[in-house]
Amino acid sequence: MLNQLESQYSESLAALENVTDSESLHAWEIKYLGKKGSVTLLLRSTGQLPAEERANFGKRANEVKNLLFEAYAAREKLVAEQELALDLEEGALDVTLPGRERPAGGLHPSTQTLRQYAEIWAEMGFQVYRSRDVETDEYNFQLLNFPPHHPARDMQDTFHTTEPNVILRTQTSPGQIRAMHELGENGTQPIRVILPGMVYRYEQITSRSEVQFNQVEGLAIGHNIRMSDLKGTVTEFAKRMYGDNVRLRFRASYFPFTEPGMEIDVECFLCGGEGCRVCKYAGWLEIAGSGMVHPNVLRNGGYDPTIWSGFAFGMGPERATMLKHGIRDIRYFWGNDLRFLEQF
Repeated sequence: MLNQLESQYSESLAALENVTDSESLHAWEIKYLGKKGSVTLLLRSTGQLPAEERANFGKRANEVKNLLFEAYAAREKLVAEQELALDLEEGALDVTLPGRERPAGGLHPSTQTLRQYAEIWAEMGFQVYRSRDVETDEYNFQLLNFPPHHPARDMQDTFHTTEPNVILRTQTSPGQIRAMHELGENGTQPIRVILPGMVYRYEQITSRSEVQFNQVEGLAIGHNIRMSDLKGTVTEFAKRMYGDNVRLRFRASYFPFTEPGMEIDVECFLCGGEGCRVCKYAGWLEIAGSGMVHPNVLRNGGYDPTIWSGFAFGMGPERATMLKHGIRDIRYFWGNDLRFLEQF
């Protein structure tokens, strides 16, 4: 058994010299020094020897065991250092290589259109005015010539809150009154503003209508402003937005805050005027409601309607985006589907 011990000792040292990684080192430990390792089993066999041989064998066996543990510890330290050096070498940063670009998100298609609106209207002399999403019944309806219980309120299904007379705005039009109060200086200054923002209506969701959508309100107040100014201004905007060959039509319509009022349609680019689901097979798609500011609204904003006049309009950026990109369902804008959004 002493010869076997010396043989295992020599064999284990030779094997240890060839270990170069942690996985092989762990396998060596199990093979020679583990619970069922060859050296460990020899040590456990000491009791099988004759009594006169046990002392010499046990002494040498303990020496071998200690020497192997020391050799194992030294090799473990060496392997750790080698693996660390290799890891540092492989993970070294080459500062001459170009950096990796971080993926960046894109602007929502509605945001892109809103920015385009702002640029065009800025070129035409209109500034951006922001107003609140949560409004009072007074600003959203009453000051815009919607008295309580007026049937015209049924045109805009309203989201009410638990607070009395506090609602989610159904239109950006209440911003007209706030702009007059803030910028009009008690009805003494002309105004040219657009009011972009989200509006909310409790409506049936279809391919062309949603419960939330963007609007861009426009307001111009000055001396001797006429309906012809409104038509010319909107026509110029449409040319800059859709191209010089765009076809518009104006239809008389009713809005409590305008007198007279009209709706503005653009020829449906999706079907070329032939009729489709988006334009309700009419060949035309409404892009704005508009009209001359009602005298009562001017008074509520602090202006004397005998001296001042103005026009207002409200446009839907989602409709414009649908026309521009051939989108046939407005629900895509709020579906958060990356397959749709990443196209823009």
